[in-house]
Amino acid sequence: MELSRKDLLKMSVLGAAAVALPLERSVGAATVLASRIAESRLPPPFTTPFSIPPVIQPVRSDATTDYYRVSMEPTTVEVIPGLQTQMWGYNGVVPGPTFQVAQGRRTVVRQINNLPSVHPVLNYTPWTSVHLHGSASLPEFDGYASDITNPGQYKDYQYPNYQPARTLWYHDHGVHHTAENVFMGLAGQYQLSDALDRSLPIPHGEFDVPLIVSDKMFNSDGSLLFSTNDNSGFYGDVILVNGRPWPVMKVKRRKYRFRILNASPSRSYNWSLDSGDSMAVIATDAGLMPTPQYVKSFRHGVAERYEVVIDFAKYQPGRRVVLRNTSPKNNINFTNTNKIMAFEVVDDSFSEADNSVPSSLNPNQATMLLKESDAVQTRTMNFVRANGQWTINGTTWEDVVRSRFMKVLANPRIDDVEIWELRNPSGGWHHPAHIHFIDFRILSRNGRPPLPHELGAKDVVFLGENESVRLLIKFDGGRGKYMIHCHNLVHEDHDMMSQFEIRDDVTPAHDPLSNLAKWLPEGDL
Repeated sequence: MELSRKDLLKMSVLGAAAVALPLERSVGAATVLASRIAESRLPPPFTTPFSIPPVIQPVRSDATTDYYRVSMEPTTVEVIPGLQTQMWGYNGVVPGPTFQVAQGRRTVVRQINNLPSVHPVLNYTPWTSVHLHGSASLPEFDGYASDITNPGQYKDYQYPNYQPARTLWYHDHGVHHTAENVFMGLAGQYQLSDALDRSLPIPHGEFDVPLIVSDKMFNSDGSLLFSTNDNSGFYGDVILVNGRPWPVMKVKRRKYRFRILNASPSRSYNWSLDSGDSMAVIATDAGLMPTPQYVKSFRHGVAERYEVVIDFAKYQPGRRVVLRNTSPKNNINFTNTNKIMAFEVVDDSFSEADNSVPSSLNPNQATMLLKESDAVQTRTMNFVRANGQWTINGTTWEDVVRSRFMKVLANPRIDDVEIWELRNPSGGWHHPAHIHFIDFRILSRNGRPPLPHELGAKDVVFLGENESVRLLIKFDGGRGKYMIHCHNLVHEDHDMMSQFEIRDDVTPAHDPLSNLAKWLPEGDL
């Protein structure tokens, strides 16, 4: 692949160092859409049965730790009826299998890169870096973008799981190719439970359901079609839920809890029910809200997680309720991207246990108890496209690499509380901004109170065009460098990503590049 002047500069700066930034870029931006499959060949909405990803089991356990083995590998699936699509899955499953982990149980996950040496269409080397999004991981296990695992290598990731219950997700974070690798299927949920969550009479078990929403585009032969729209974002014409196009789910006449993850590369959504009824938002990225918020619709950016309770008791058997998408600004929409899935109400018997939404969920959520007066410093982060590059405060990940990974946008001390104002002063696009390691409280949006569904602790915040949000953050724990970036994965890959460092003057910082991947064959797990 021909190297640009920018790539040659990277090579001259880093030479042959072990942590050198890989050079390949994908050819997705130049993809021609002439081969896109005709809309008439796509399955009509609500004709595909709903499915739930399998739950992964540990390969072994000891007194404190569960050990898992995951292989990232090609798989062939039938998404469009009658056509075969090559995708990449964790253990060959798309989306990846769900982890269900109890607070206080440590996990070690071996991630093995069994992907091909070259992407069959886009011609890049599919190195990976697995990020457990929402976890307070040490830097060397956080999925740092330049901490790559090449095909034929593996890495063991350690997760402490001491945080309150929440819906996390794991996905690829490999530098320059996060969008393509996630688009190929490398994403899955990781559910952390605790005693409080289990004690509440909210839906559990079969009535606690993951919804992993993504969008895809296909060629006429069923293969995936990837285009970055001049690096502004990928927007597909087919909506998948748990890997199925516009599925229909049979539901009993009671309450269900849905863990909704926006795993699209770029698309944002605005959910509502075609019945016009309200949904109860009970949890955000960082777990249970202090109190439930009842909304008729809400906006959902890339990588955000919202747990929503929908009550189907009021509907007669046979009623079909549709989850709709009223698209926020700056998405590219198609005929059926305003539809997500349908719920078909059945008259089956069910248990009445765990079938309510208490008026109080987690009033002692630590992040939500932070006060603005606790802050010792205020910082501003501007998300701007300048000279064809996506930047944060005028810097890119290339600048981090050229500094030999020393350049930071902020250096808060451990246990400090700060206010960060994130701004998107541009028209034409939105930025879902993600800050690794920490949880934050949204203080205000555009000078007004946060939206109702944002009244819980979060790690991603939606920045619409010309919007600004003020965040209150406590840097409680963690020692070392963590990333901040736009979670529109195309923006991230082109290079809207930087880092901050949590400082502790007593204990040495952890280096995110201190525990590099190993070559196969595997050692002991």
